[in-house]
Amino acid sequence: MSLRAFAATHRAALWGLAAGAAALGVFWLARSHRPAMDFWVERVSMPVKRGLSALADPLPFSLCEAGVTVLIAGALVLLIRAIWLSAHGQPAALGAWGLHLAVLLLWIYVGVCALWGTQYYAASFAEKAGMDVPGVRVEQLTAVTAYFGAQAAACADSVPRDGEGCFAVSREEILAQTEGLYDSLLERWPFLEGPERRAKPAFYSKLMSAWGFTGYLCPLTGESTLNVDSPEVFLPVTIAHEFAHQRGVAAEQEANFAGIMASITSGKAAYVYSGWLEGYIYLSNALYRVEPEASAASMAALPVEVRADLAKNNAYWASWSGPIRETGEKVYTAFLESYGQTLGMQSYGACVDLLVEEFWPVAQG
Repeated sequence: MSLRAFAATHRAALWGLAAGAAALGVFWLARSHRPAMDFWVERVSMPVKRGLSALADPLPFSLCEAGVTVLIAGALVLLIRAIWLSAHGQPAALGAWGLHLAVLLLWIYVGVCALWGTQYYAASFAEKAGMDVPGVRVEQLTAVTAYFGAQAAACADSVPRDGEGCFAVSREEILAQTEGLYDSLLERWPFLEGPERRAKPAFYSKLMSAWGFTGYLCPLTGESTLNVDSPEVFLPVTIAHEFAHQRGVAAEQEANFAGIMASITSGKAAYVYSGWLEGYIYLSNALYRVEPEASAASMAALPVEVRADLAKNNAYWASWSGPIRETGEKVYTAFLESYGQTLGMQSYGACVDLLVEEFWPVAQG
């Protein structure tokens, strides 16, 4: 088949490809216009995502995971069919398969940009909350790190523990305690208000671990999908992190901060402990980069139960280290950077500034 005949046969697909490229062009041009992004997020993308998440919420599984599974399986079946047809007198079959797959993937990406990418260019959590971090001094970081360590130590006994002294709240119980998780923050930050949605356990949790992920928010269905294979101690604060995304907090560092704040103020013992411990890790890691001895001393001062939880978590993730996880981190870093998040995966540590601003007044006292 000639190129002209191929184009005539697949005219609709080619028009779909051109339209998708044009839609991306509109996004790339509009993303630098803050009022347009604020309007789109508030009036279009957030209402659409909340509507889609309401449809997906009753399902006991992640609709996003199921959709990706069907997409991959369907693409492979059609690829086998295209190969067979190519070997039996229809050489254009493979090209047609590639063209239609490209159109589908392009429009999926357009949907991701429209329903999620735009949020990176709208008003941030810090702007809405009126938080302006001028910079963090070492003495502030040291004091707030010690404060978080003390809080984690103080509530370490409030959660059940196994024979090895490790956190022993079941995943099922953690997933069942998400209702009202953000209620304590709404008076101060009413823009975090949103409909209650369930957290979905990921069927492919081990695959997520291999790629280095603890959870994600699906931009097309608005579902929070959680890795339930990794240690339970950080599952509560991970849920709170994904719920922050669900409520419009795009940047990872800000979702970390909002998730920690929601957890420690929730009144739910597992979430409170998880939140203080997560915040301590971010702070102590940042402290280690500037004052290694102070960070080590802070870690040594933690009670044995807290250090047991940290050791279990570190051992789990060490078991998944390797090229697959490195690739996953690189891919996600590239995804973040494509939306102007220049810190990439490093942005997960940037919540330290917000934590220091929030807790320095009480930590120094």
